[in-house]
Amino acid sequence: MAENLGFIRCIMKFSLLLSLSLISLAAVEIPSTGLMVDLDASKGVTVDAQGRVTAWQSQSGPIAARDFIGQPKGRADATSGLPTPVKGSPAALSFRQQELVCHDEAAFDGLIRGDGCTWVTVLKVYPQRVGLKDVNSFFGNLRNGQKYEGLWGCLDDDNTVWWGARNGLTFGRFDVNNPKLVGPKLEEGRFHFLAGRLGAGPGEVLAEFFVNDLKACVSARFPINPQADASKLAIGQERDAIQHPGKESFDGEVARFLLWNRPLTDAELKTVFEKVR
Repeated sequence: MAENLGFIRCIMKFSLLLSLSLISLAAVEIPSTGLMVDLDASKGVTVDAQGRVTAWQSQSGPIAARDFIGQPKGRADATSGLPTPVKGSPAALSFRQQELVCHDEAAFDGLIRGDGCTWVTVLKVYPQRVGLKDVNSFFGNLRNGQKYEGLWGCLDDDNTVWWGARNGLTFGRFDVNNPKLVGPKLEEGRFHFLAGRLGAGPGEVLAEFFVNDLKACVSARFPINPQADASKLAIGQERDAIQHPGKESFDGEVARFLLWNRPLTDAELKTVFEKVR
């Protein structure tokens, strides 16, 4: 009898510890400090009568910078730039050379002026159609003109993934002021966890790229220009490219996009990795 009671107590103790562990895991939240954008395809999506996405609302960040909306300018068919929802787990928006744009001009300027940043996305790639060779952007806030400073995340035409920052000190697609952090070729038909981290402070900072792993696959140094003037943040495009919409956009699905105006710590990035992938 005593042996049975001891066994029962052990089982109860184990169950209690397991329950506490599960509660602890559930309580771990995505870091909220500095979270400027949280786009989740299961939330905040507005569609028109034809089922096309006209707006995607961020679940966090400044109120004035929460709405990412369809951009009809520059398109012969005003609705051709609207992505469509995809049901599944996870839910996603399907972009086919389309984009949604946040029209706040100033909210994201500090990311390359020394605040630093971390961006995270969960996306799936389709075969890319050639517009501008090897530029198929899934996000960006490049300035629309002059030296195009800002951030951008892209795919080569063969789905090799890369991202970069541009400080506006020199013009040219890639140089010391416009580093290209190149990751692996992404497999089609599955979702990938991608993250970029840019250090904070003056002078040169570290830019890192993470692809389906918490170990950076590539890094580079990036010179901070406190006068850099980035622009509107676009999802599915590297900028608000009204001169040739879709030409530099990507083909694929976005399930989640998050952006902080600071570099997350390794522990914070691990939390995000475990929560959203």
